[in-house]
Amino acid sequence: MRKIKSQAVPRGYRLVGLLVGIAVVAAVGGATGRSAQAVIPALPNTVQQWNKIAEDTVVGSGAFQGEGEIYMSYASLAVYDAVVAIQGGSEPYGPAIDAPAGASVDAAVVEAAYRTLSAYFPSSCNPTNAACMALGASLFTDYNLAMAAIPAGPPANAKANGIAVGLAAANSIIALRTGDGRLTPIGTTSSFETREAGPGVWRLTPPAFLVPQTPWLGSVQPFLLKSPGQFQPEPPIPLTSKEWARQFNEVKSYGRATSTVRTSDQTATAWFYTANVIRQFNIAARDLATARALDTRDTARLLAMVNTVSADALMSVLNAKYQFLFWRPVTAIAGAGVCPSQPSAVTADGYGPVPGFDDGNAATVEDPCWRPLVTTPNHPEYPAAHGTNTSAMAEVFSEFLGTDQIDLNIRGFDPDPTKPAGNFLAVHHFDTAEQLREEVIGARLWGGIHYRRSSEVGVHLGQKVAHFGLNHAFKTTG
Repeated sequence: MRKIKSQAVPRGYRLVGLLVGIAVVAAVGGATGRSAQAVIPALPNTVQQWNKIAEDTVVGSGAFQGEGEIYMSYASLAVYDAVVAIQGGSEPYGPAIDAPAGASVDAAVVEAAYRTLSAYFPSSCNPTNAACMALGASLFTDYNLAMAAIPAGPPANAKANGIAVGLAAANSIIALRTGDGRLTPIGTTSSFETREAGPGVWRLTPPAFLVPQTPWLGSVQPFLLKSPGQFQPEPPIPLTSKEWARQFNEVKSYGRATSTVRTSDQTATAWFYTANVIRQFNIAARDLATARALDTRDTARLLAMVNTVSADALMSVLNAKYQFLFWRPVTAIAGAGVCPSQPSAVTADGYGPVPGFDDGNAATVEDPCWRPLVTTPNHPEYPAAHGTNTSAMAEVFSEFLGTDQIDLNIRGFDPDPTKPAGNFLAVHHFDTAEQLREEVIGARLWGGIHYRRSSEVGVHLGQKVAHFGLNHAFKTTG
């Protein structure tokens, strides 16, 4: 087994004989329970279609957003390498593949995506998760439908050769990522080094006091970085400082569920960023590809950039979160008091005593009845994951387009009670990458789940991750 690479393998490397004698098991027959209802997404090209199928598969598995981006990256990289093998124009991520002349790009894309996804679903599922366990049958149906629509030629054997390329690309990525630190089943927590309980130290948060979310993600081998701790942020500010008091009081005022100073637009923006980031930025990339009529090659490159950078950004921020273990606003603000109208903000979680700690700063005043607008995620506060990931995505779009003037629409959650739950019906337009970064900083503050500085530090972290990653992969070759 080859060792995992954190950047593209040089183009001169070849898998000798990789496409010789491959037994293609591309079953195009066989019905499944949903075959009559299944429809391939109506999108402009095969790469977009299978990106949407991958997105539905990963999100449907229940994977946490950072965890899910690992699986999205597997599929996106296999598709990218398959397309590059046939069409050229960019450096491959993994070992270069010799593609027969005239091989079908569509067949390669379908095969690469399907073989990669089916290698992990449902094998990565918790057997008690029926929806996740059903994903294999859904993928098989989509595969049959897609393959049946692709002609065998001309030229002769175009489809079969494309299938061989796609299978080679899938097998390559699966081999490269074997032993990368991903844990299963999906949703698995893990142990981590704790800190002595006290003021400023993270603990489980209300209302559900859920177990720590995927600490192991911060130790997974990145796709593009050298290590998940490559860009380590500076520590959080001291609780004795004036700046801490300012940060505390700002989120206490603006992030409260019943805030009277937060505007309606700020409230809507806070809810906008509760959308699943896997969907949010893959939709944005597909929308950009459609709006700018990107071809198959450029679409594959963009989606590989989006997902691998997102995965590395979220690995990086989880690595930092579980080192600093800084407390969330609900823990800091609700403090050690008792609220007569609702349960305590702390529980017997093993991370500190009940009823909790006071920060010891005379310029802050705890309020035991304070609760955030948005439910607090079940992982440590510093730095902000959304700030990190959104900033990384802003960098991807600006570097792909060659300008900070990204002119991009992003879809997010619309909290209108007449709209469906989990919808992506709200649309925010961003002229520049900086506008996107500024908005996410405000959004997480207004949601009551992050201090301003945490999102600002996350924004810098995400930009560094993306810039380094894209300087070491996906380079065009003319």
